[in-house]
Amino acid sequence: MLAVTATALLATGAATSAAAPSPASAASPTPAASPATPPSAAADAPVERLIVGYKSRAEEAASDSAADKDARAKGKKAGESLGFDRRLGTGAALLDLGGKLDKGDAADVMEAFRADPDVAYVVPDTRMYATAVSPNDTDYGRQWDLFESTAGMNVPAAWDKATGQGVKVAVIDTGYVAHSDLAANIISGYDFISDPFISQDGGGRDSNAADPGDWTSAGECGVDEDGQPVPKETSDNSWHGTHVAGTIAAAANNGKGVAGIAYDATIQPVRVLGRCGGMTSDIIDAITWASGGSVQGVPSNANPADVINMSLGGEGGCDAGTQSAINSAVGRGTTIVVAAGNDNANAAYFNPASCSNVITVAASDRQGNRAYYSNYGSVVDITAPGGETPVSSSNGILSTLNSGTRSVGSESYAAYQGTSMAAPHIAGLAALMIDADPSLTPAQIESTIKSKARSLPGSCSGGCGSGLADAGAALGAGGTTSTGSNVFRNTTDVSIPDTGSWVTSSVTVTGRSGNAPSSLKVDVDIKHTYRGDLIIEIVAPDGSSARLKDSSDDSTANLLTTYTVDASDVAANGTWKLRVADVYSGDTGYIDSWGLTF
Repeated sequence: MLAVTATALLATGAATSAAAPSPASAASPTPAASPATPPSAAADAPVERLIVGYKSRAEEAASDSAADKDARAKGKKAGESLGFDRRLGTGAALLDLGGKLDKGDAADVMEAFRADPDVAYVVPDTRMYATAVSPNDTDYGRQWDLFESTAGMNVPAAWDKATGQGVKVAVIDTGYVAHSDLAANIISGYDFISDPFISQDGGGRDSNAADPGDWTSAGECGVDEDGQPVPKETSDNSWHGTHVAGTIAAAANNGKGVAGIAYDATIQPVRVLGRCGGMTSDIIDAITWASGGSVQGVPSNANPADVINMSLGGEGGCDAGTQSAINSAVGRGTTIVVAAGNDNANAAYFNPASCSNVITVAASDRQGNRAYYSNYGSVVDITAPGGETPVSSSNGILSTLNSGTRSVGSESYAAYQGTSMAAPHIAGLAALMIDADPSLTPAQIESTIKSKARSLPGSCSGGCGSGLADAGAALGAGGTTSTGSNVFRNTTDVSIPDTGSWVTSSVTVTGRSGNAPSSLKVDVDIKHTYRGDLIIEIVAPDGSSARLKDSSDDSTANLLTTYTVDASDVAANGTWKLRVADVYSGDTGYIDSWGLTF
């Protein structure tokens, strides 16, 4: 991609700089709304009207009669009947085609306009459909972890891009207890527990991944290194796997319960945990089978997972057997997400948190601090909401559950805390990313999640990876993101009104020391039909500004370039703003994204 550099000097008040041209072949803007019908159907739909934007110097840009005359002349040339309908708020002319034209005939008419040097653009007046909105699930308002600005994962911003449709997520856990808020997204799994005592369902391995419960009597699992009974007290059923599955893919917009992060993905329950936990050997086989590998004595998996979630772990570094299974699974194209652990200790000493080729997830609380229980350290890749429930259950992660304590009861919902709750947030995010781009590799998914993370709004001692995951940013759907130690971006679209006032887009810079550099890079991606109409400025946290671009006669569409700014007299940390105004009529556009490189 060609980038041209321009230089500006930050000062109190505006300083001028040369405008930097961008490639004439820059992509045209895409609609902010996504059609609910398949793209192919929308593309083949008949056209009834055209939207024509005239360049500001053209008579048709201001005169309705001139626009009508031009429409009739071009229609006659193309053998169609055209007429002026009305003027849009942007100044563009809406033209009636006198009936529905098929794709080919409409293309002929549009070509007549494109050949006119006074025409900035011509597009069909296409039908749009409602895009993703807040789900109508009754408890969605309690899912702070998805949407709260302080420490939520910015999931709603990603739902216009993807919902997990067609993506398969294996939850290697306690299995699945029937729940109506999950049933539509459950596919057949497998029970890999080979020890009937652990399984607690009367047998060993079989094709039934149903969770009968994992309640345990005091001392039933042996003694610890100090000779104390394990567990110290009798524990009730956790229904852990069902809670994890709900965070990933509980059905949305069904008027009940909660919404999963990838609510159109499928969940494949793979049972490895029961009474007293589970065995590494069973987990190794589960990883292999879930990812499409072959396990002796077990039928092939008809639905190999795109993503595996393992909200489980034990003490000790990653063992070679588990690492081998993980490597093979990733080699088959499966992204593996694991919990960092809940011991407030270095995750390097826990398995599989310390394994390579996985995304290891720490937990944050509702204020964006590392949760008091969460493991930490250099092996942690990313942090996601895990909640803290001691003070209030409202600060936990609400998901699907069951009321049964020693047997299966009725379906319910409950708030849990743990890195077990944080990991499925990332598994759900990975599913959204795969839905949006099925070609992504596990390494690319991990890299993107980490590079698009934002700084924790609270504190983290010991290391929380790249920061707090941001679903919207990971899917390019908006939000300020830190993409490393020296790059900060905002990918939220901001409309630029025709002949309007200034609009701004902000980037908050944190974690820097001292002043900004004398060669601060400001990269700009603006979609606009006549970029010569634009004035662009950068505003520093102290209010000083620099003119990056003046208006001109440049009729090229779109601006994709990088400016260099001497900002050495300004503190780096704080809120920076890109300020844009369109000073002539007849053309529109929007800020697609922009960023700062220190």
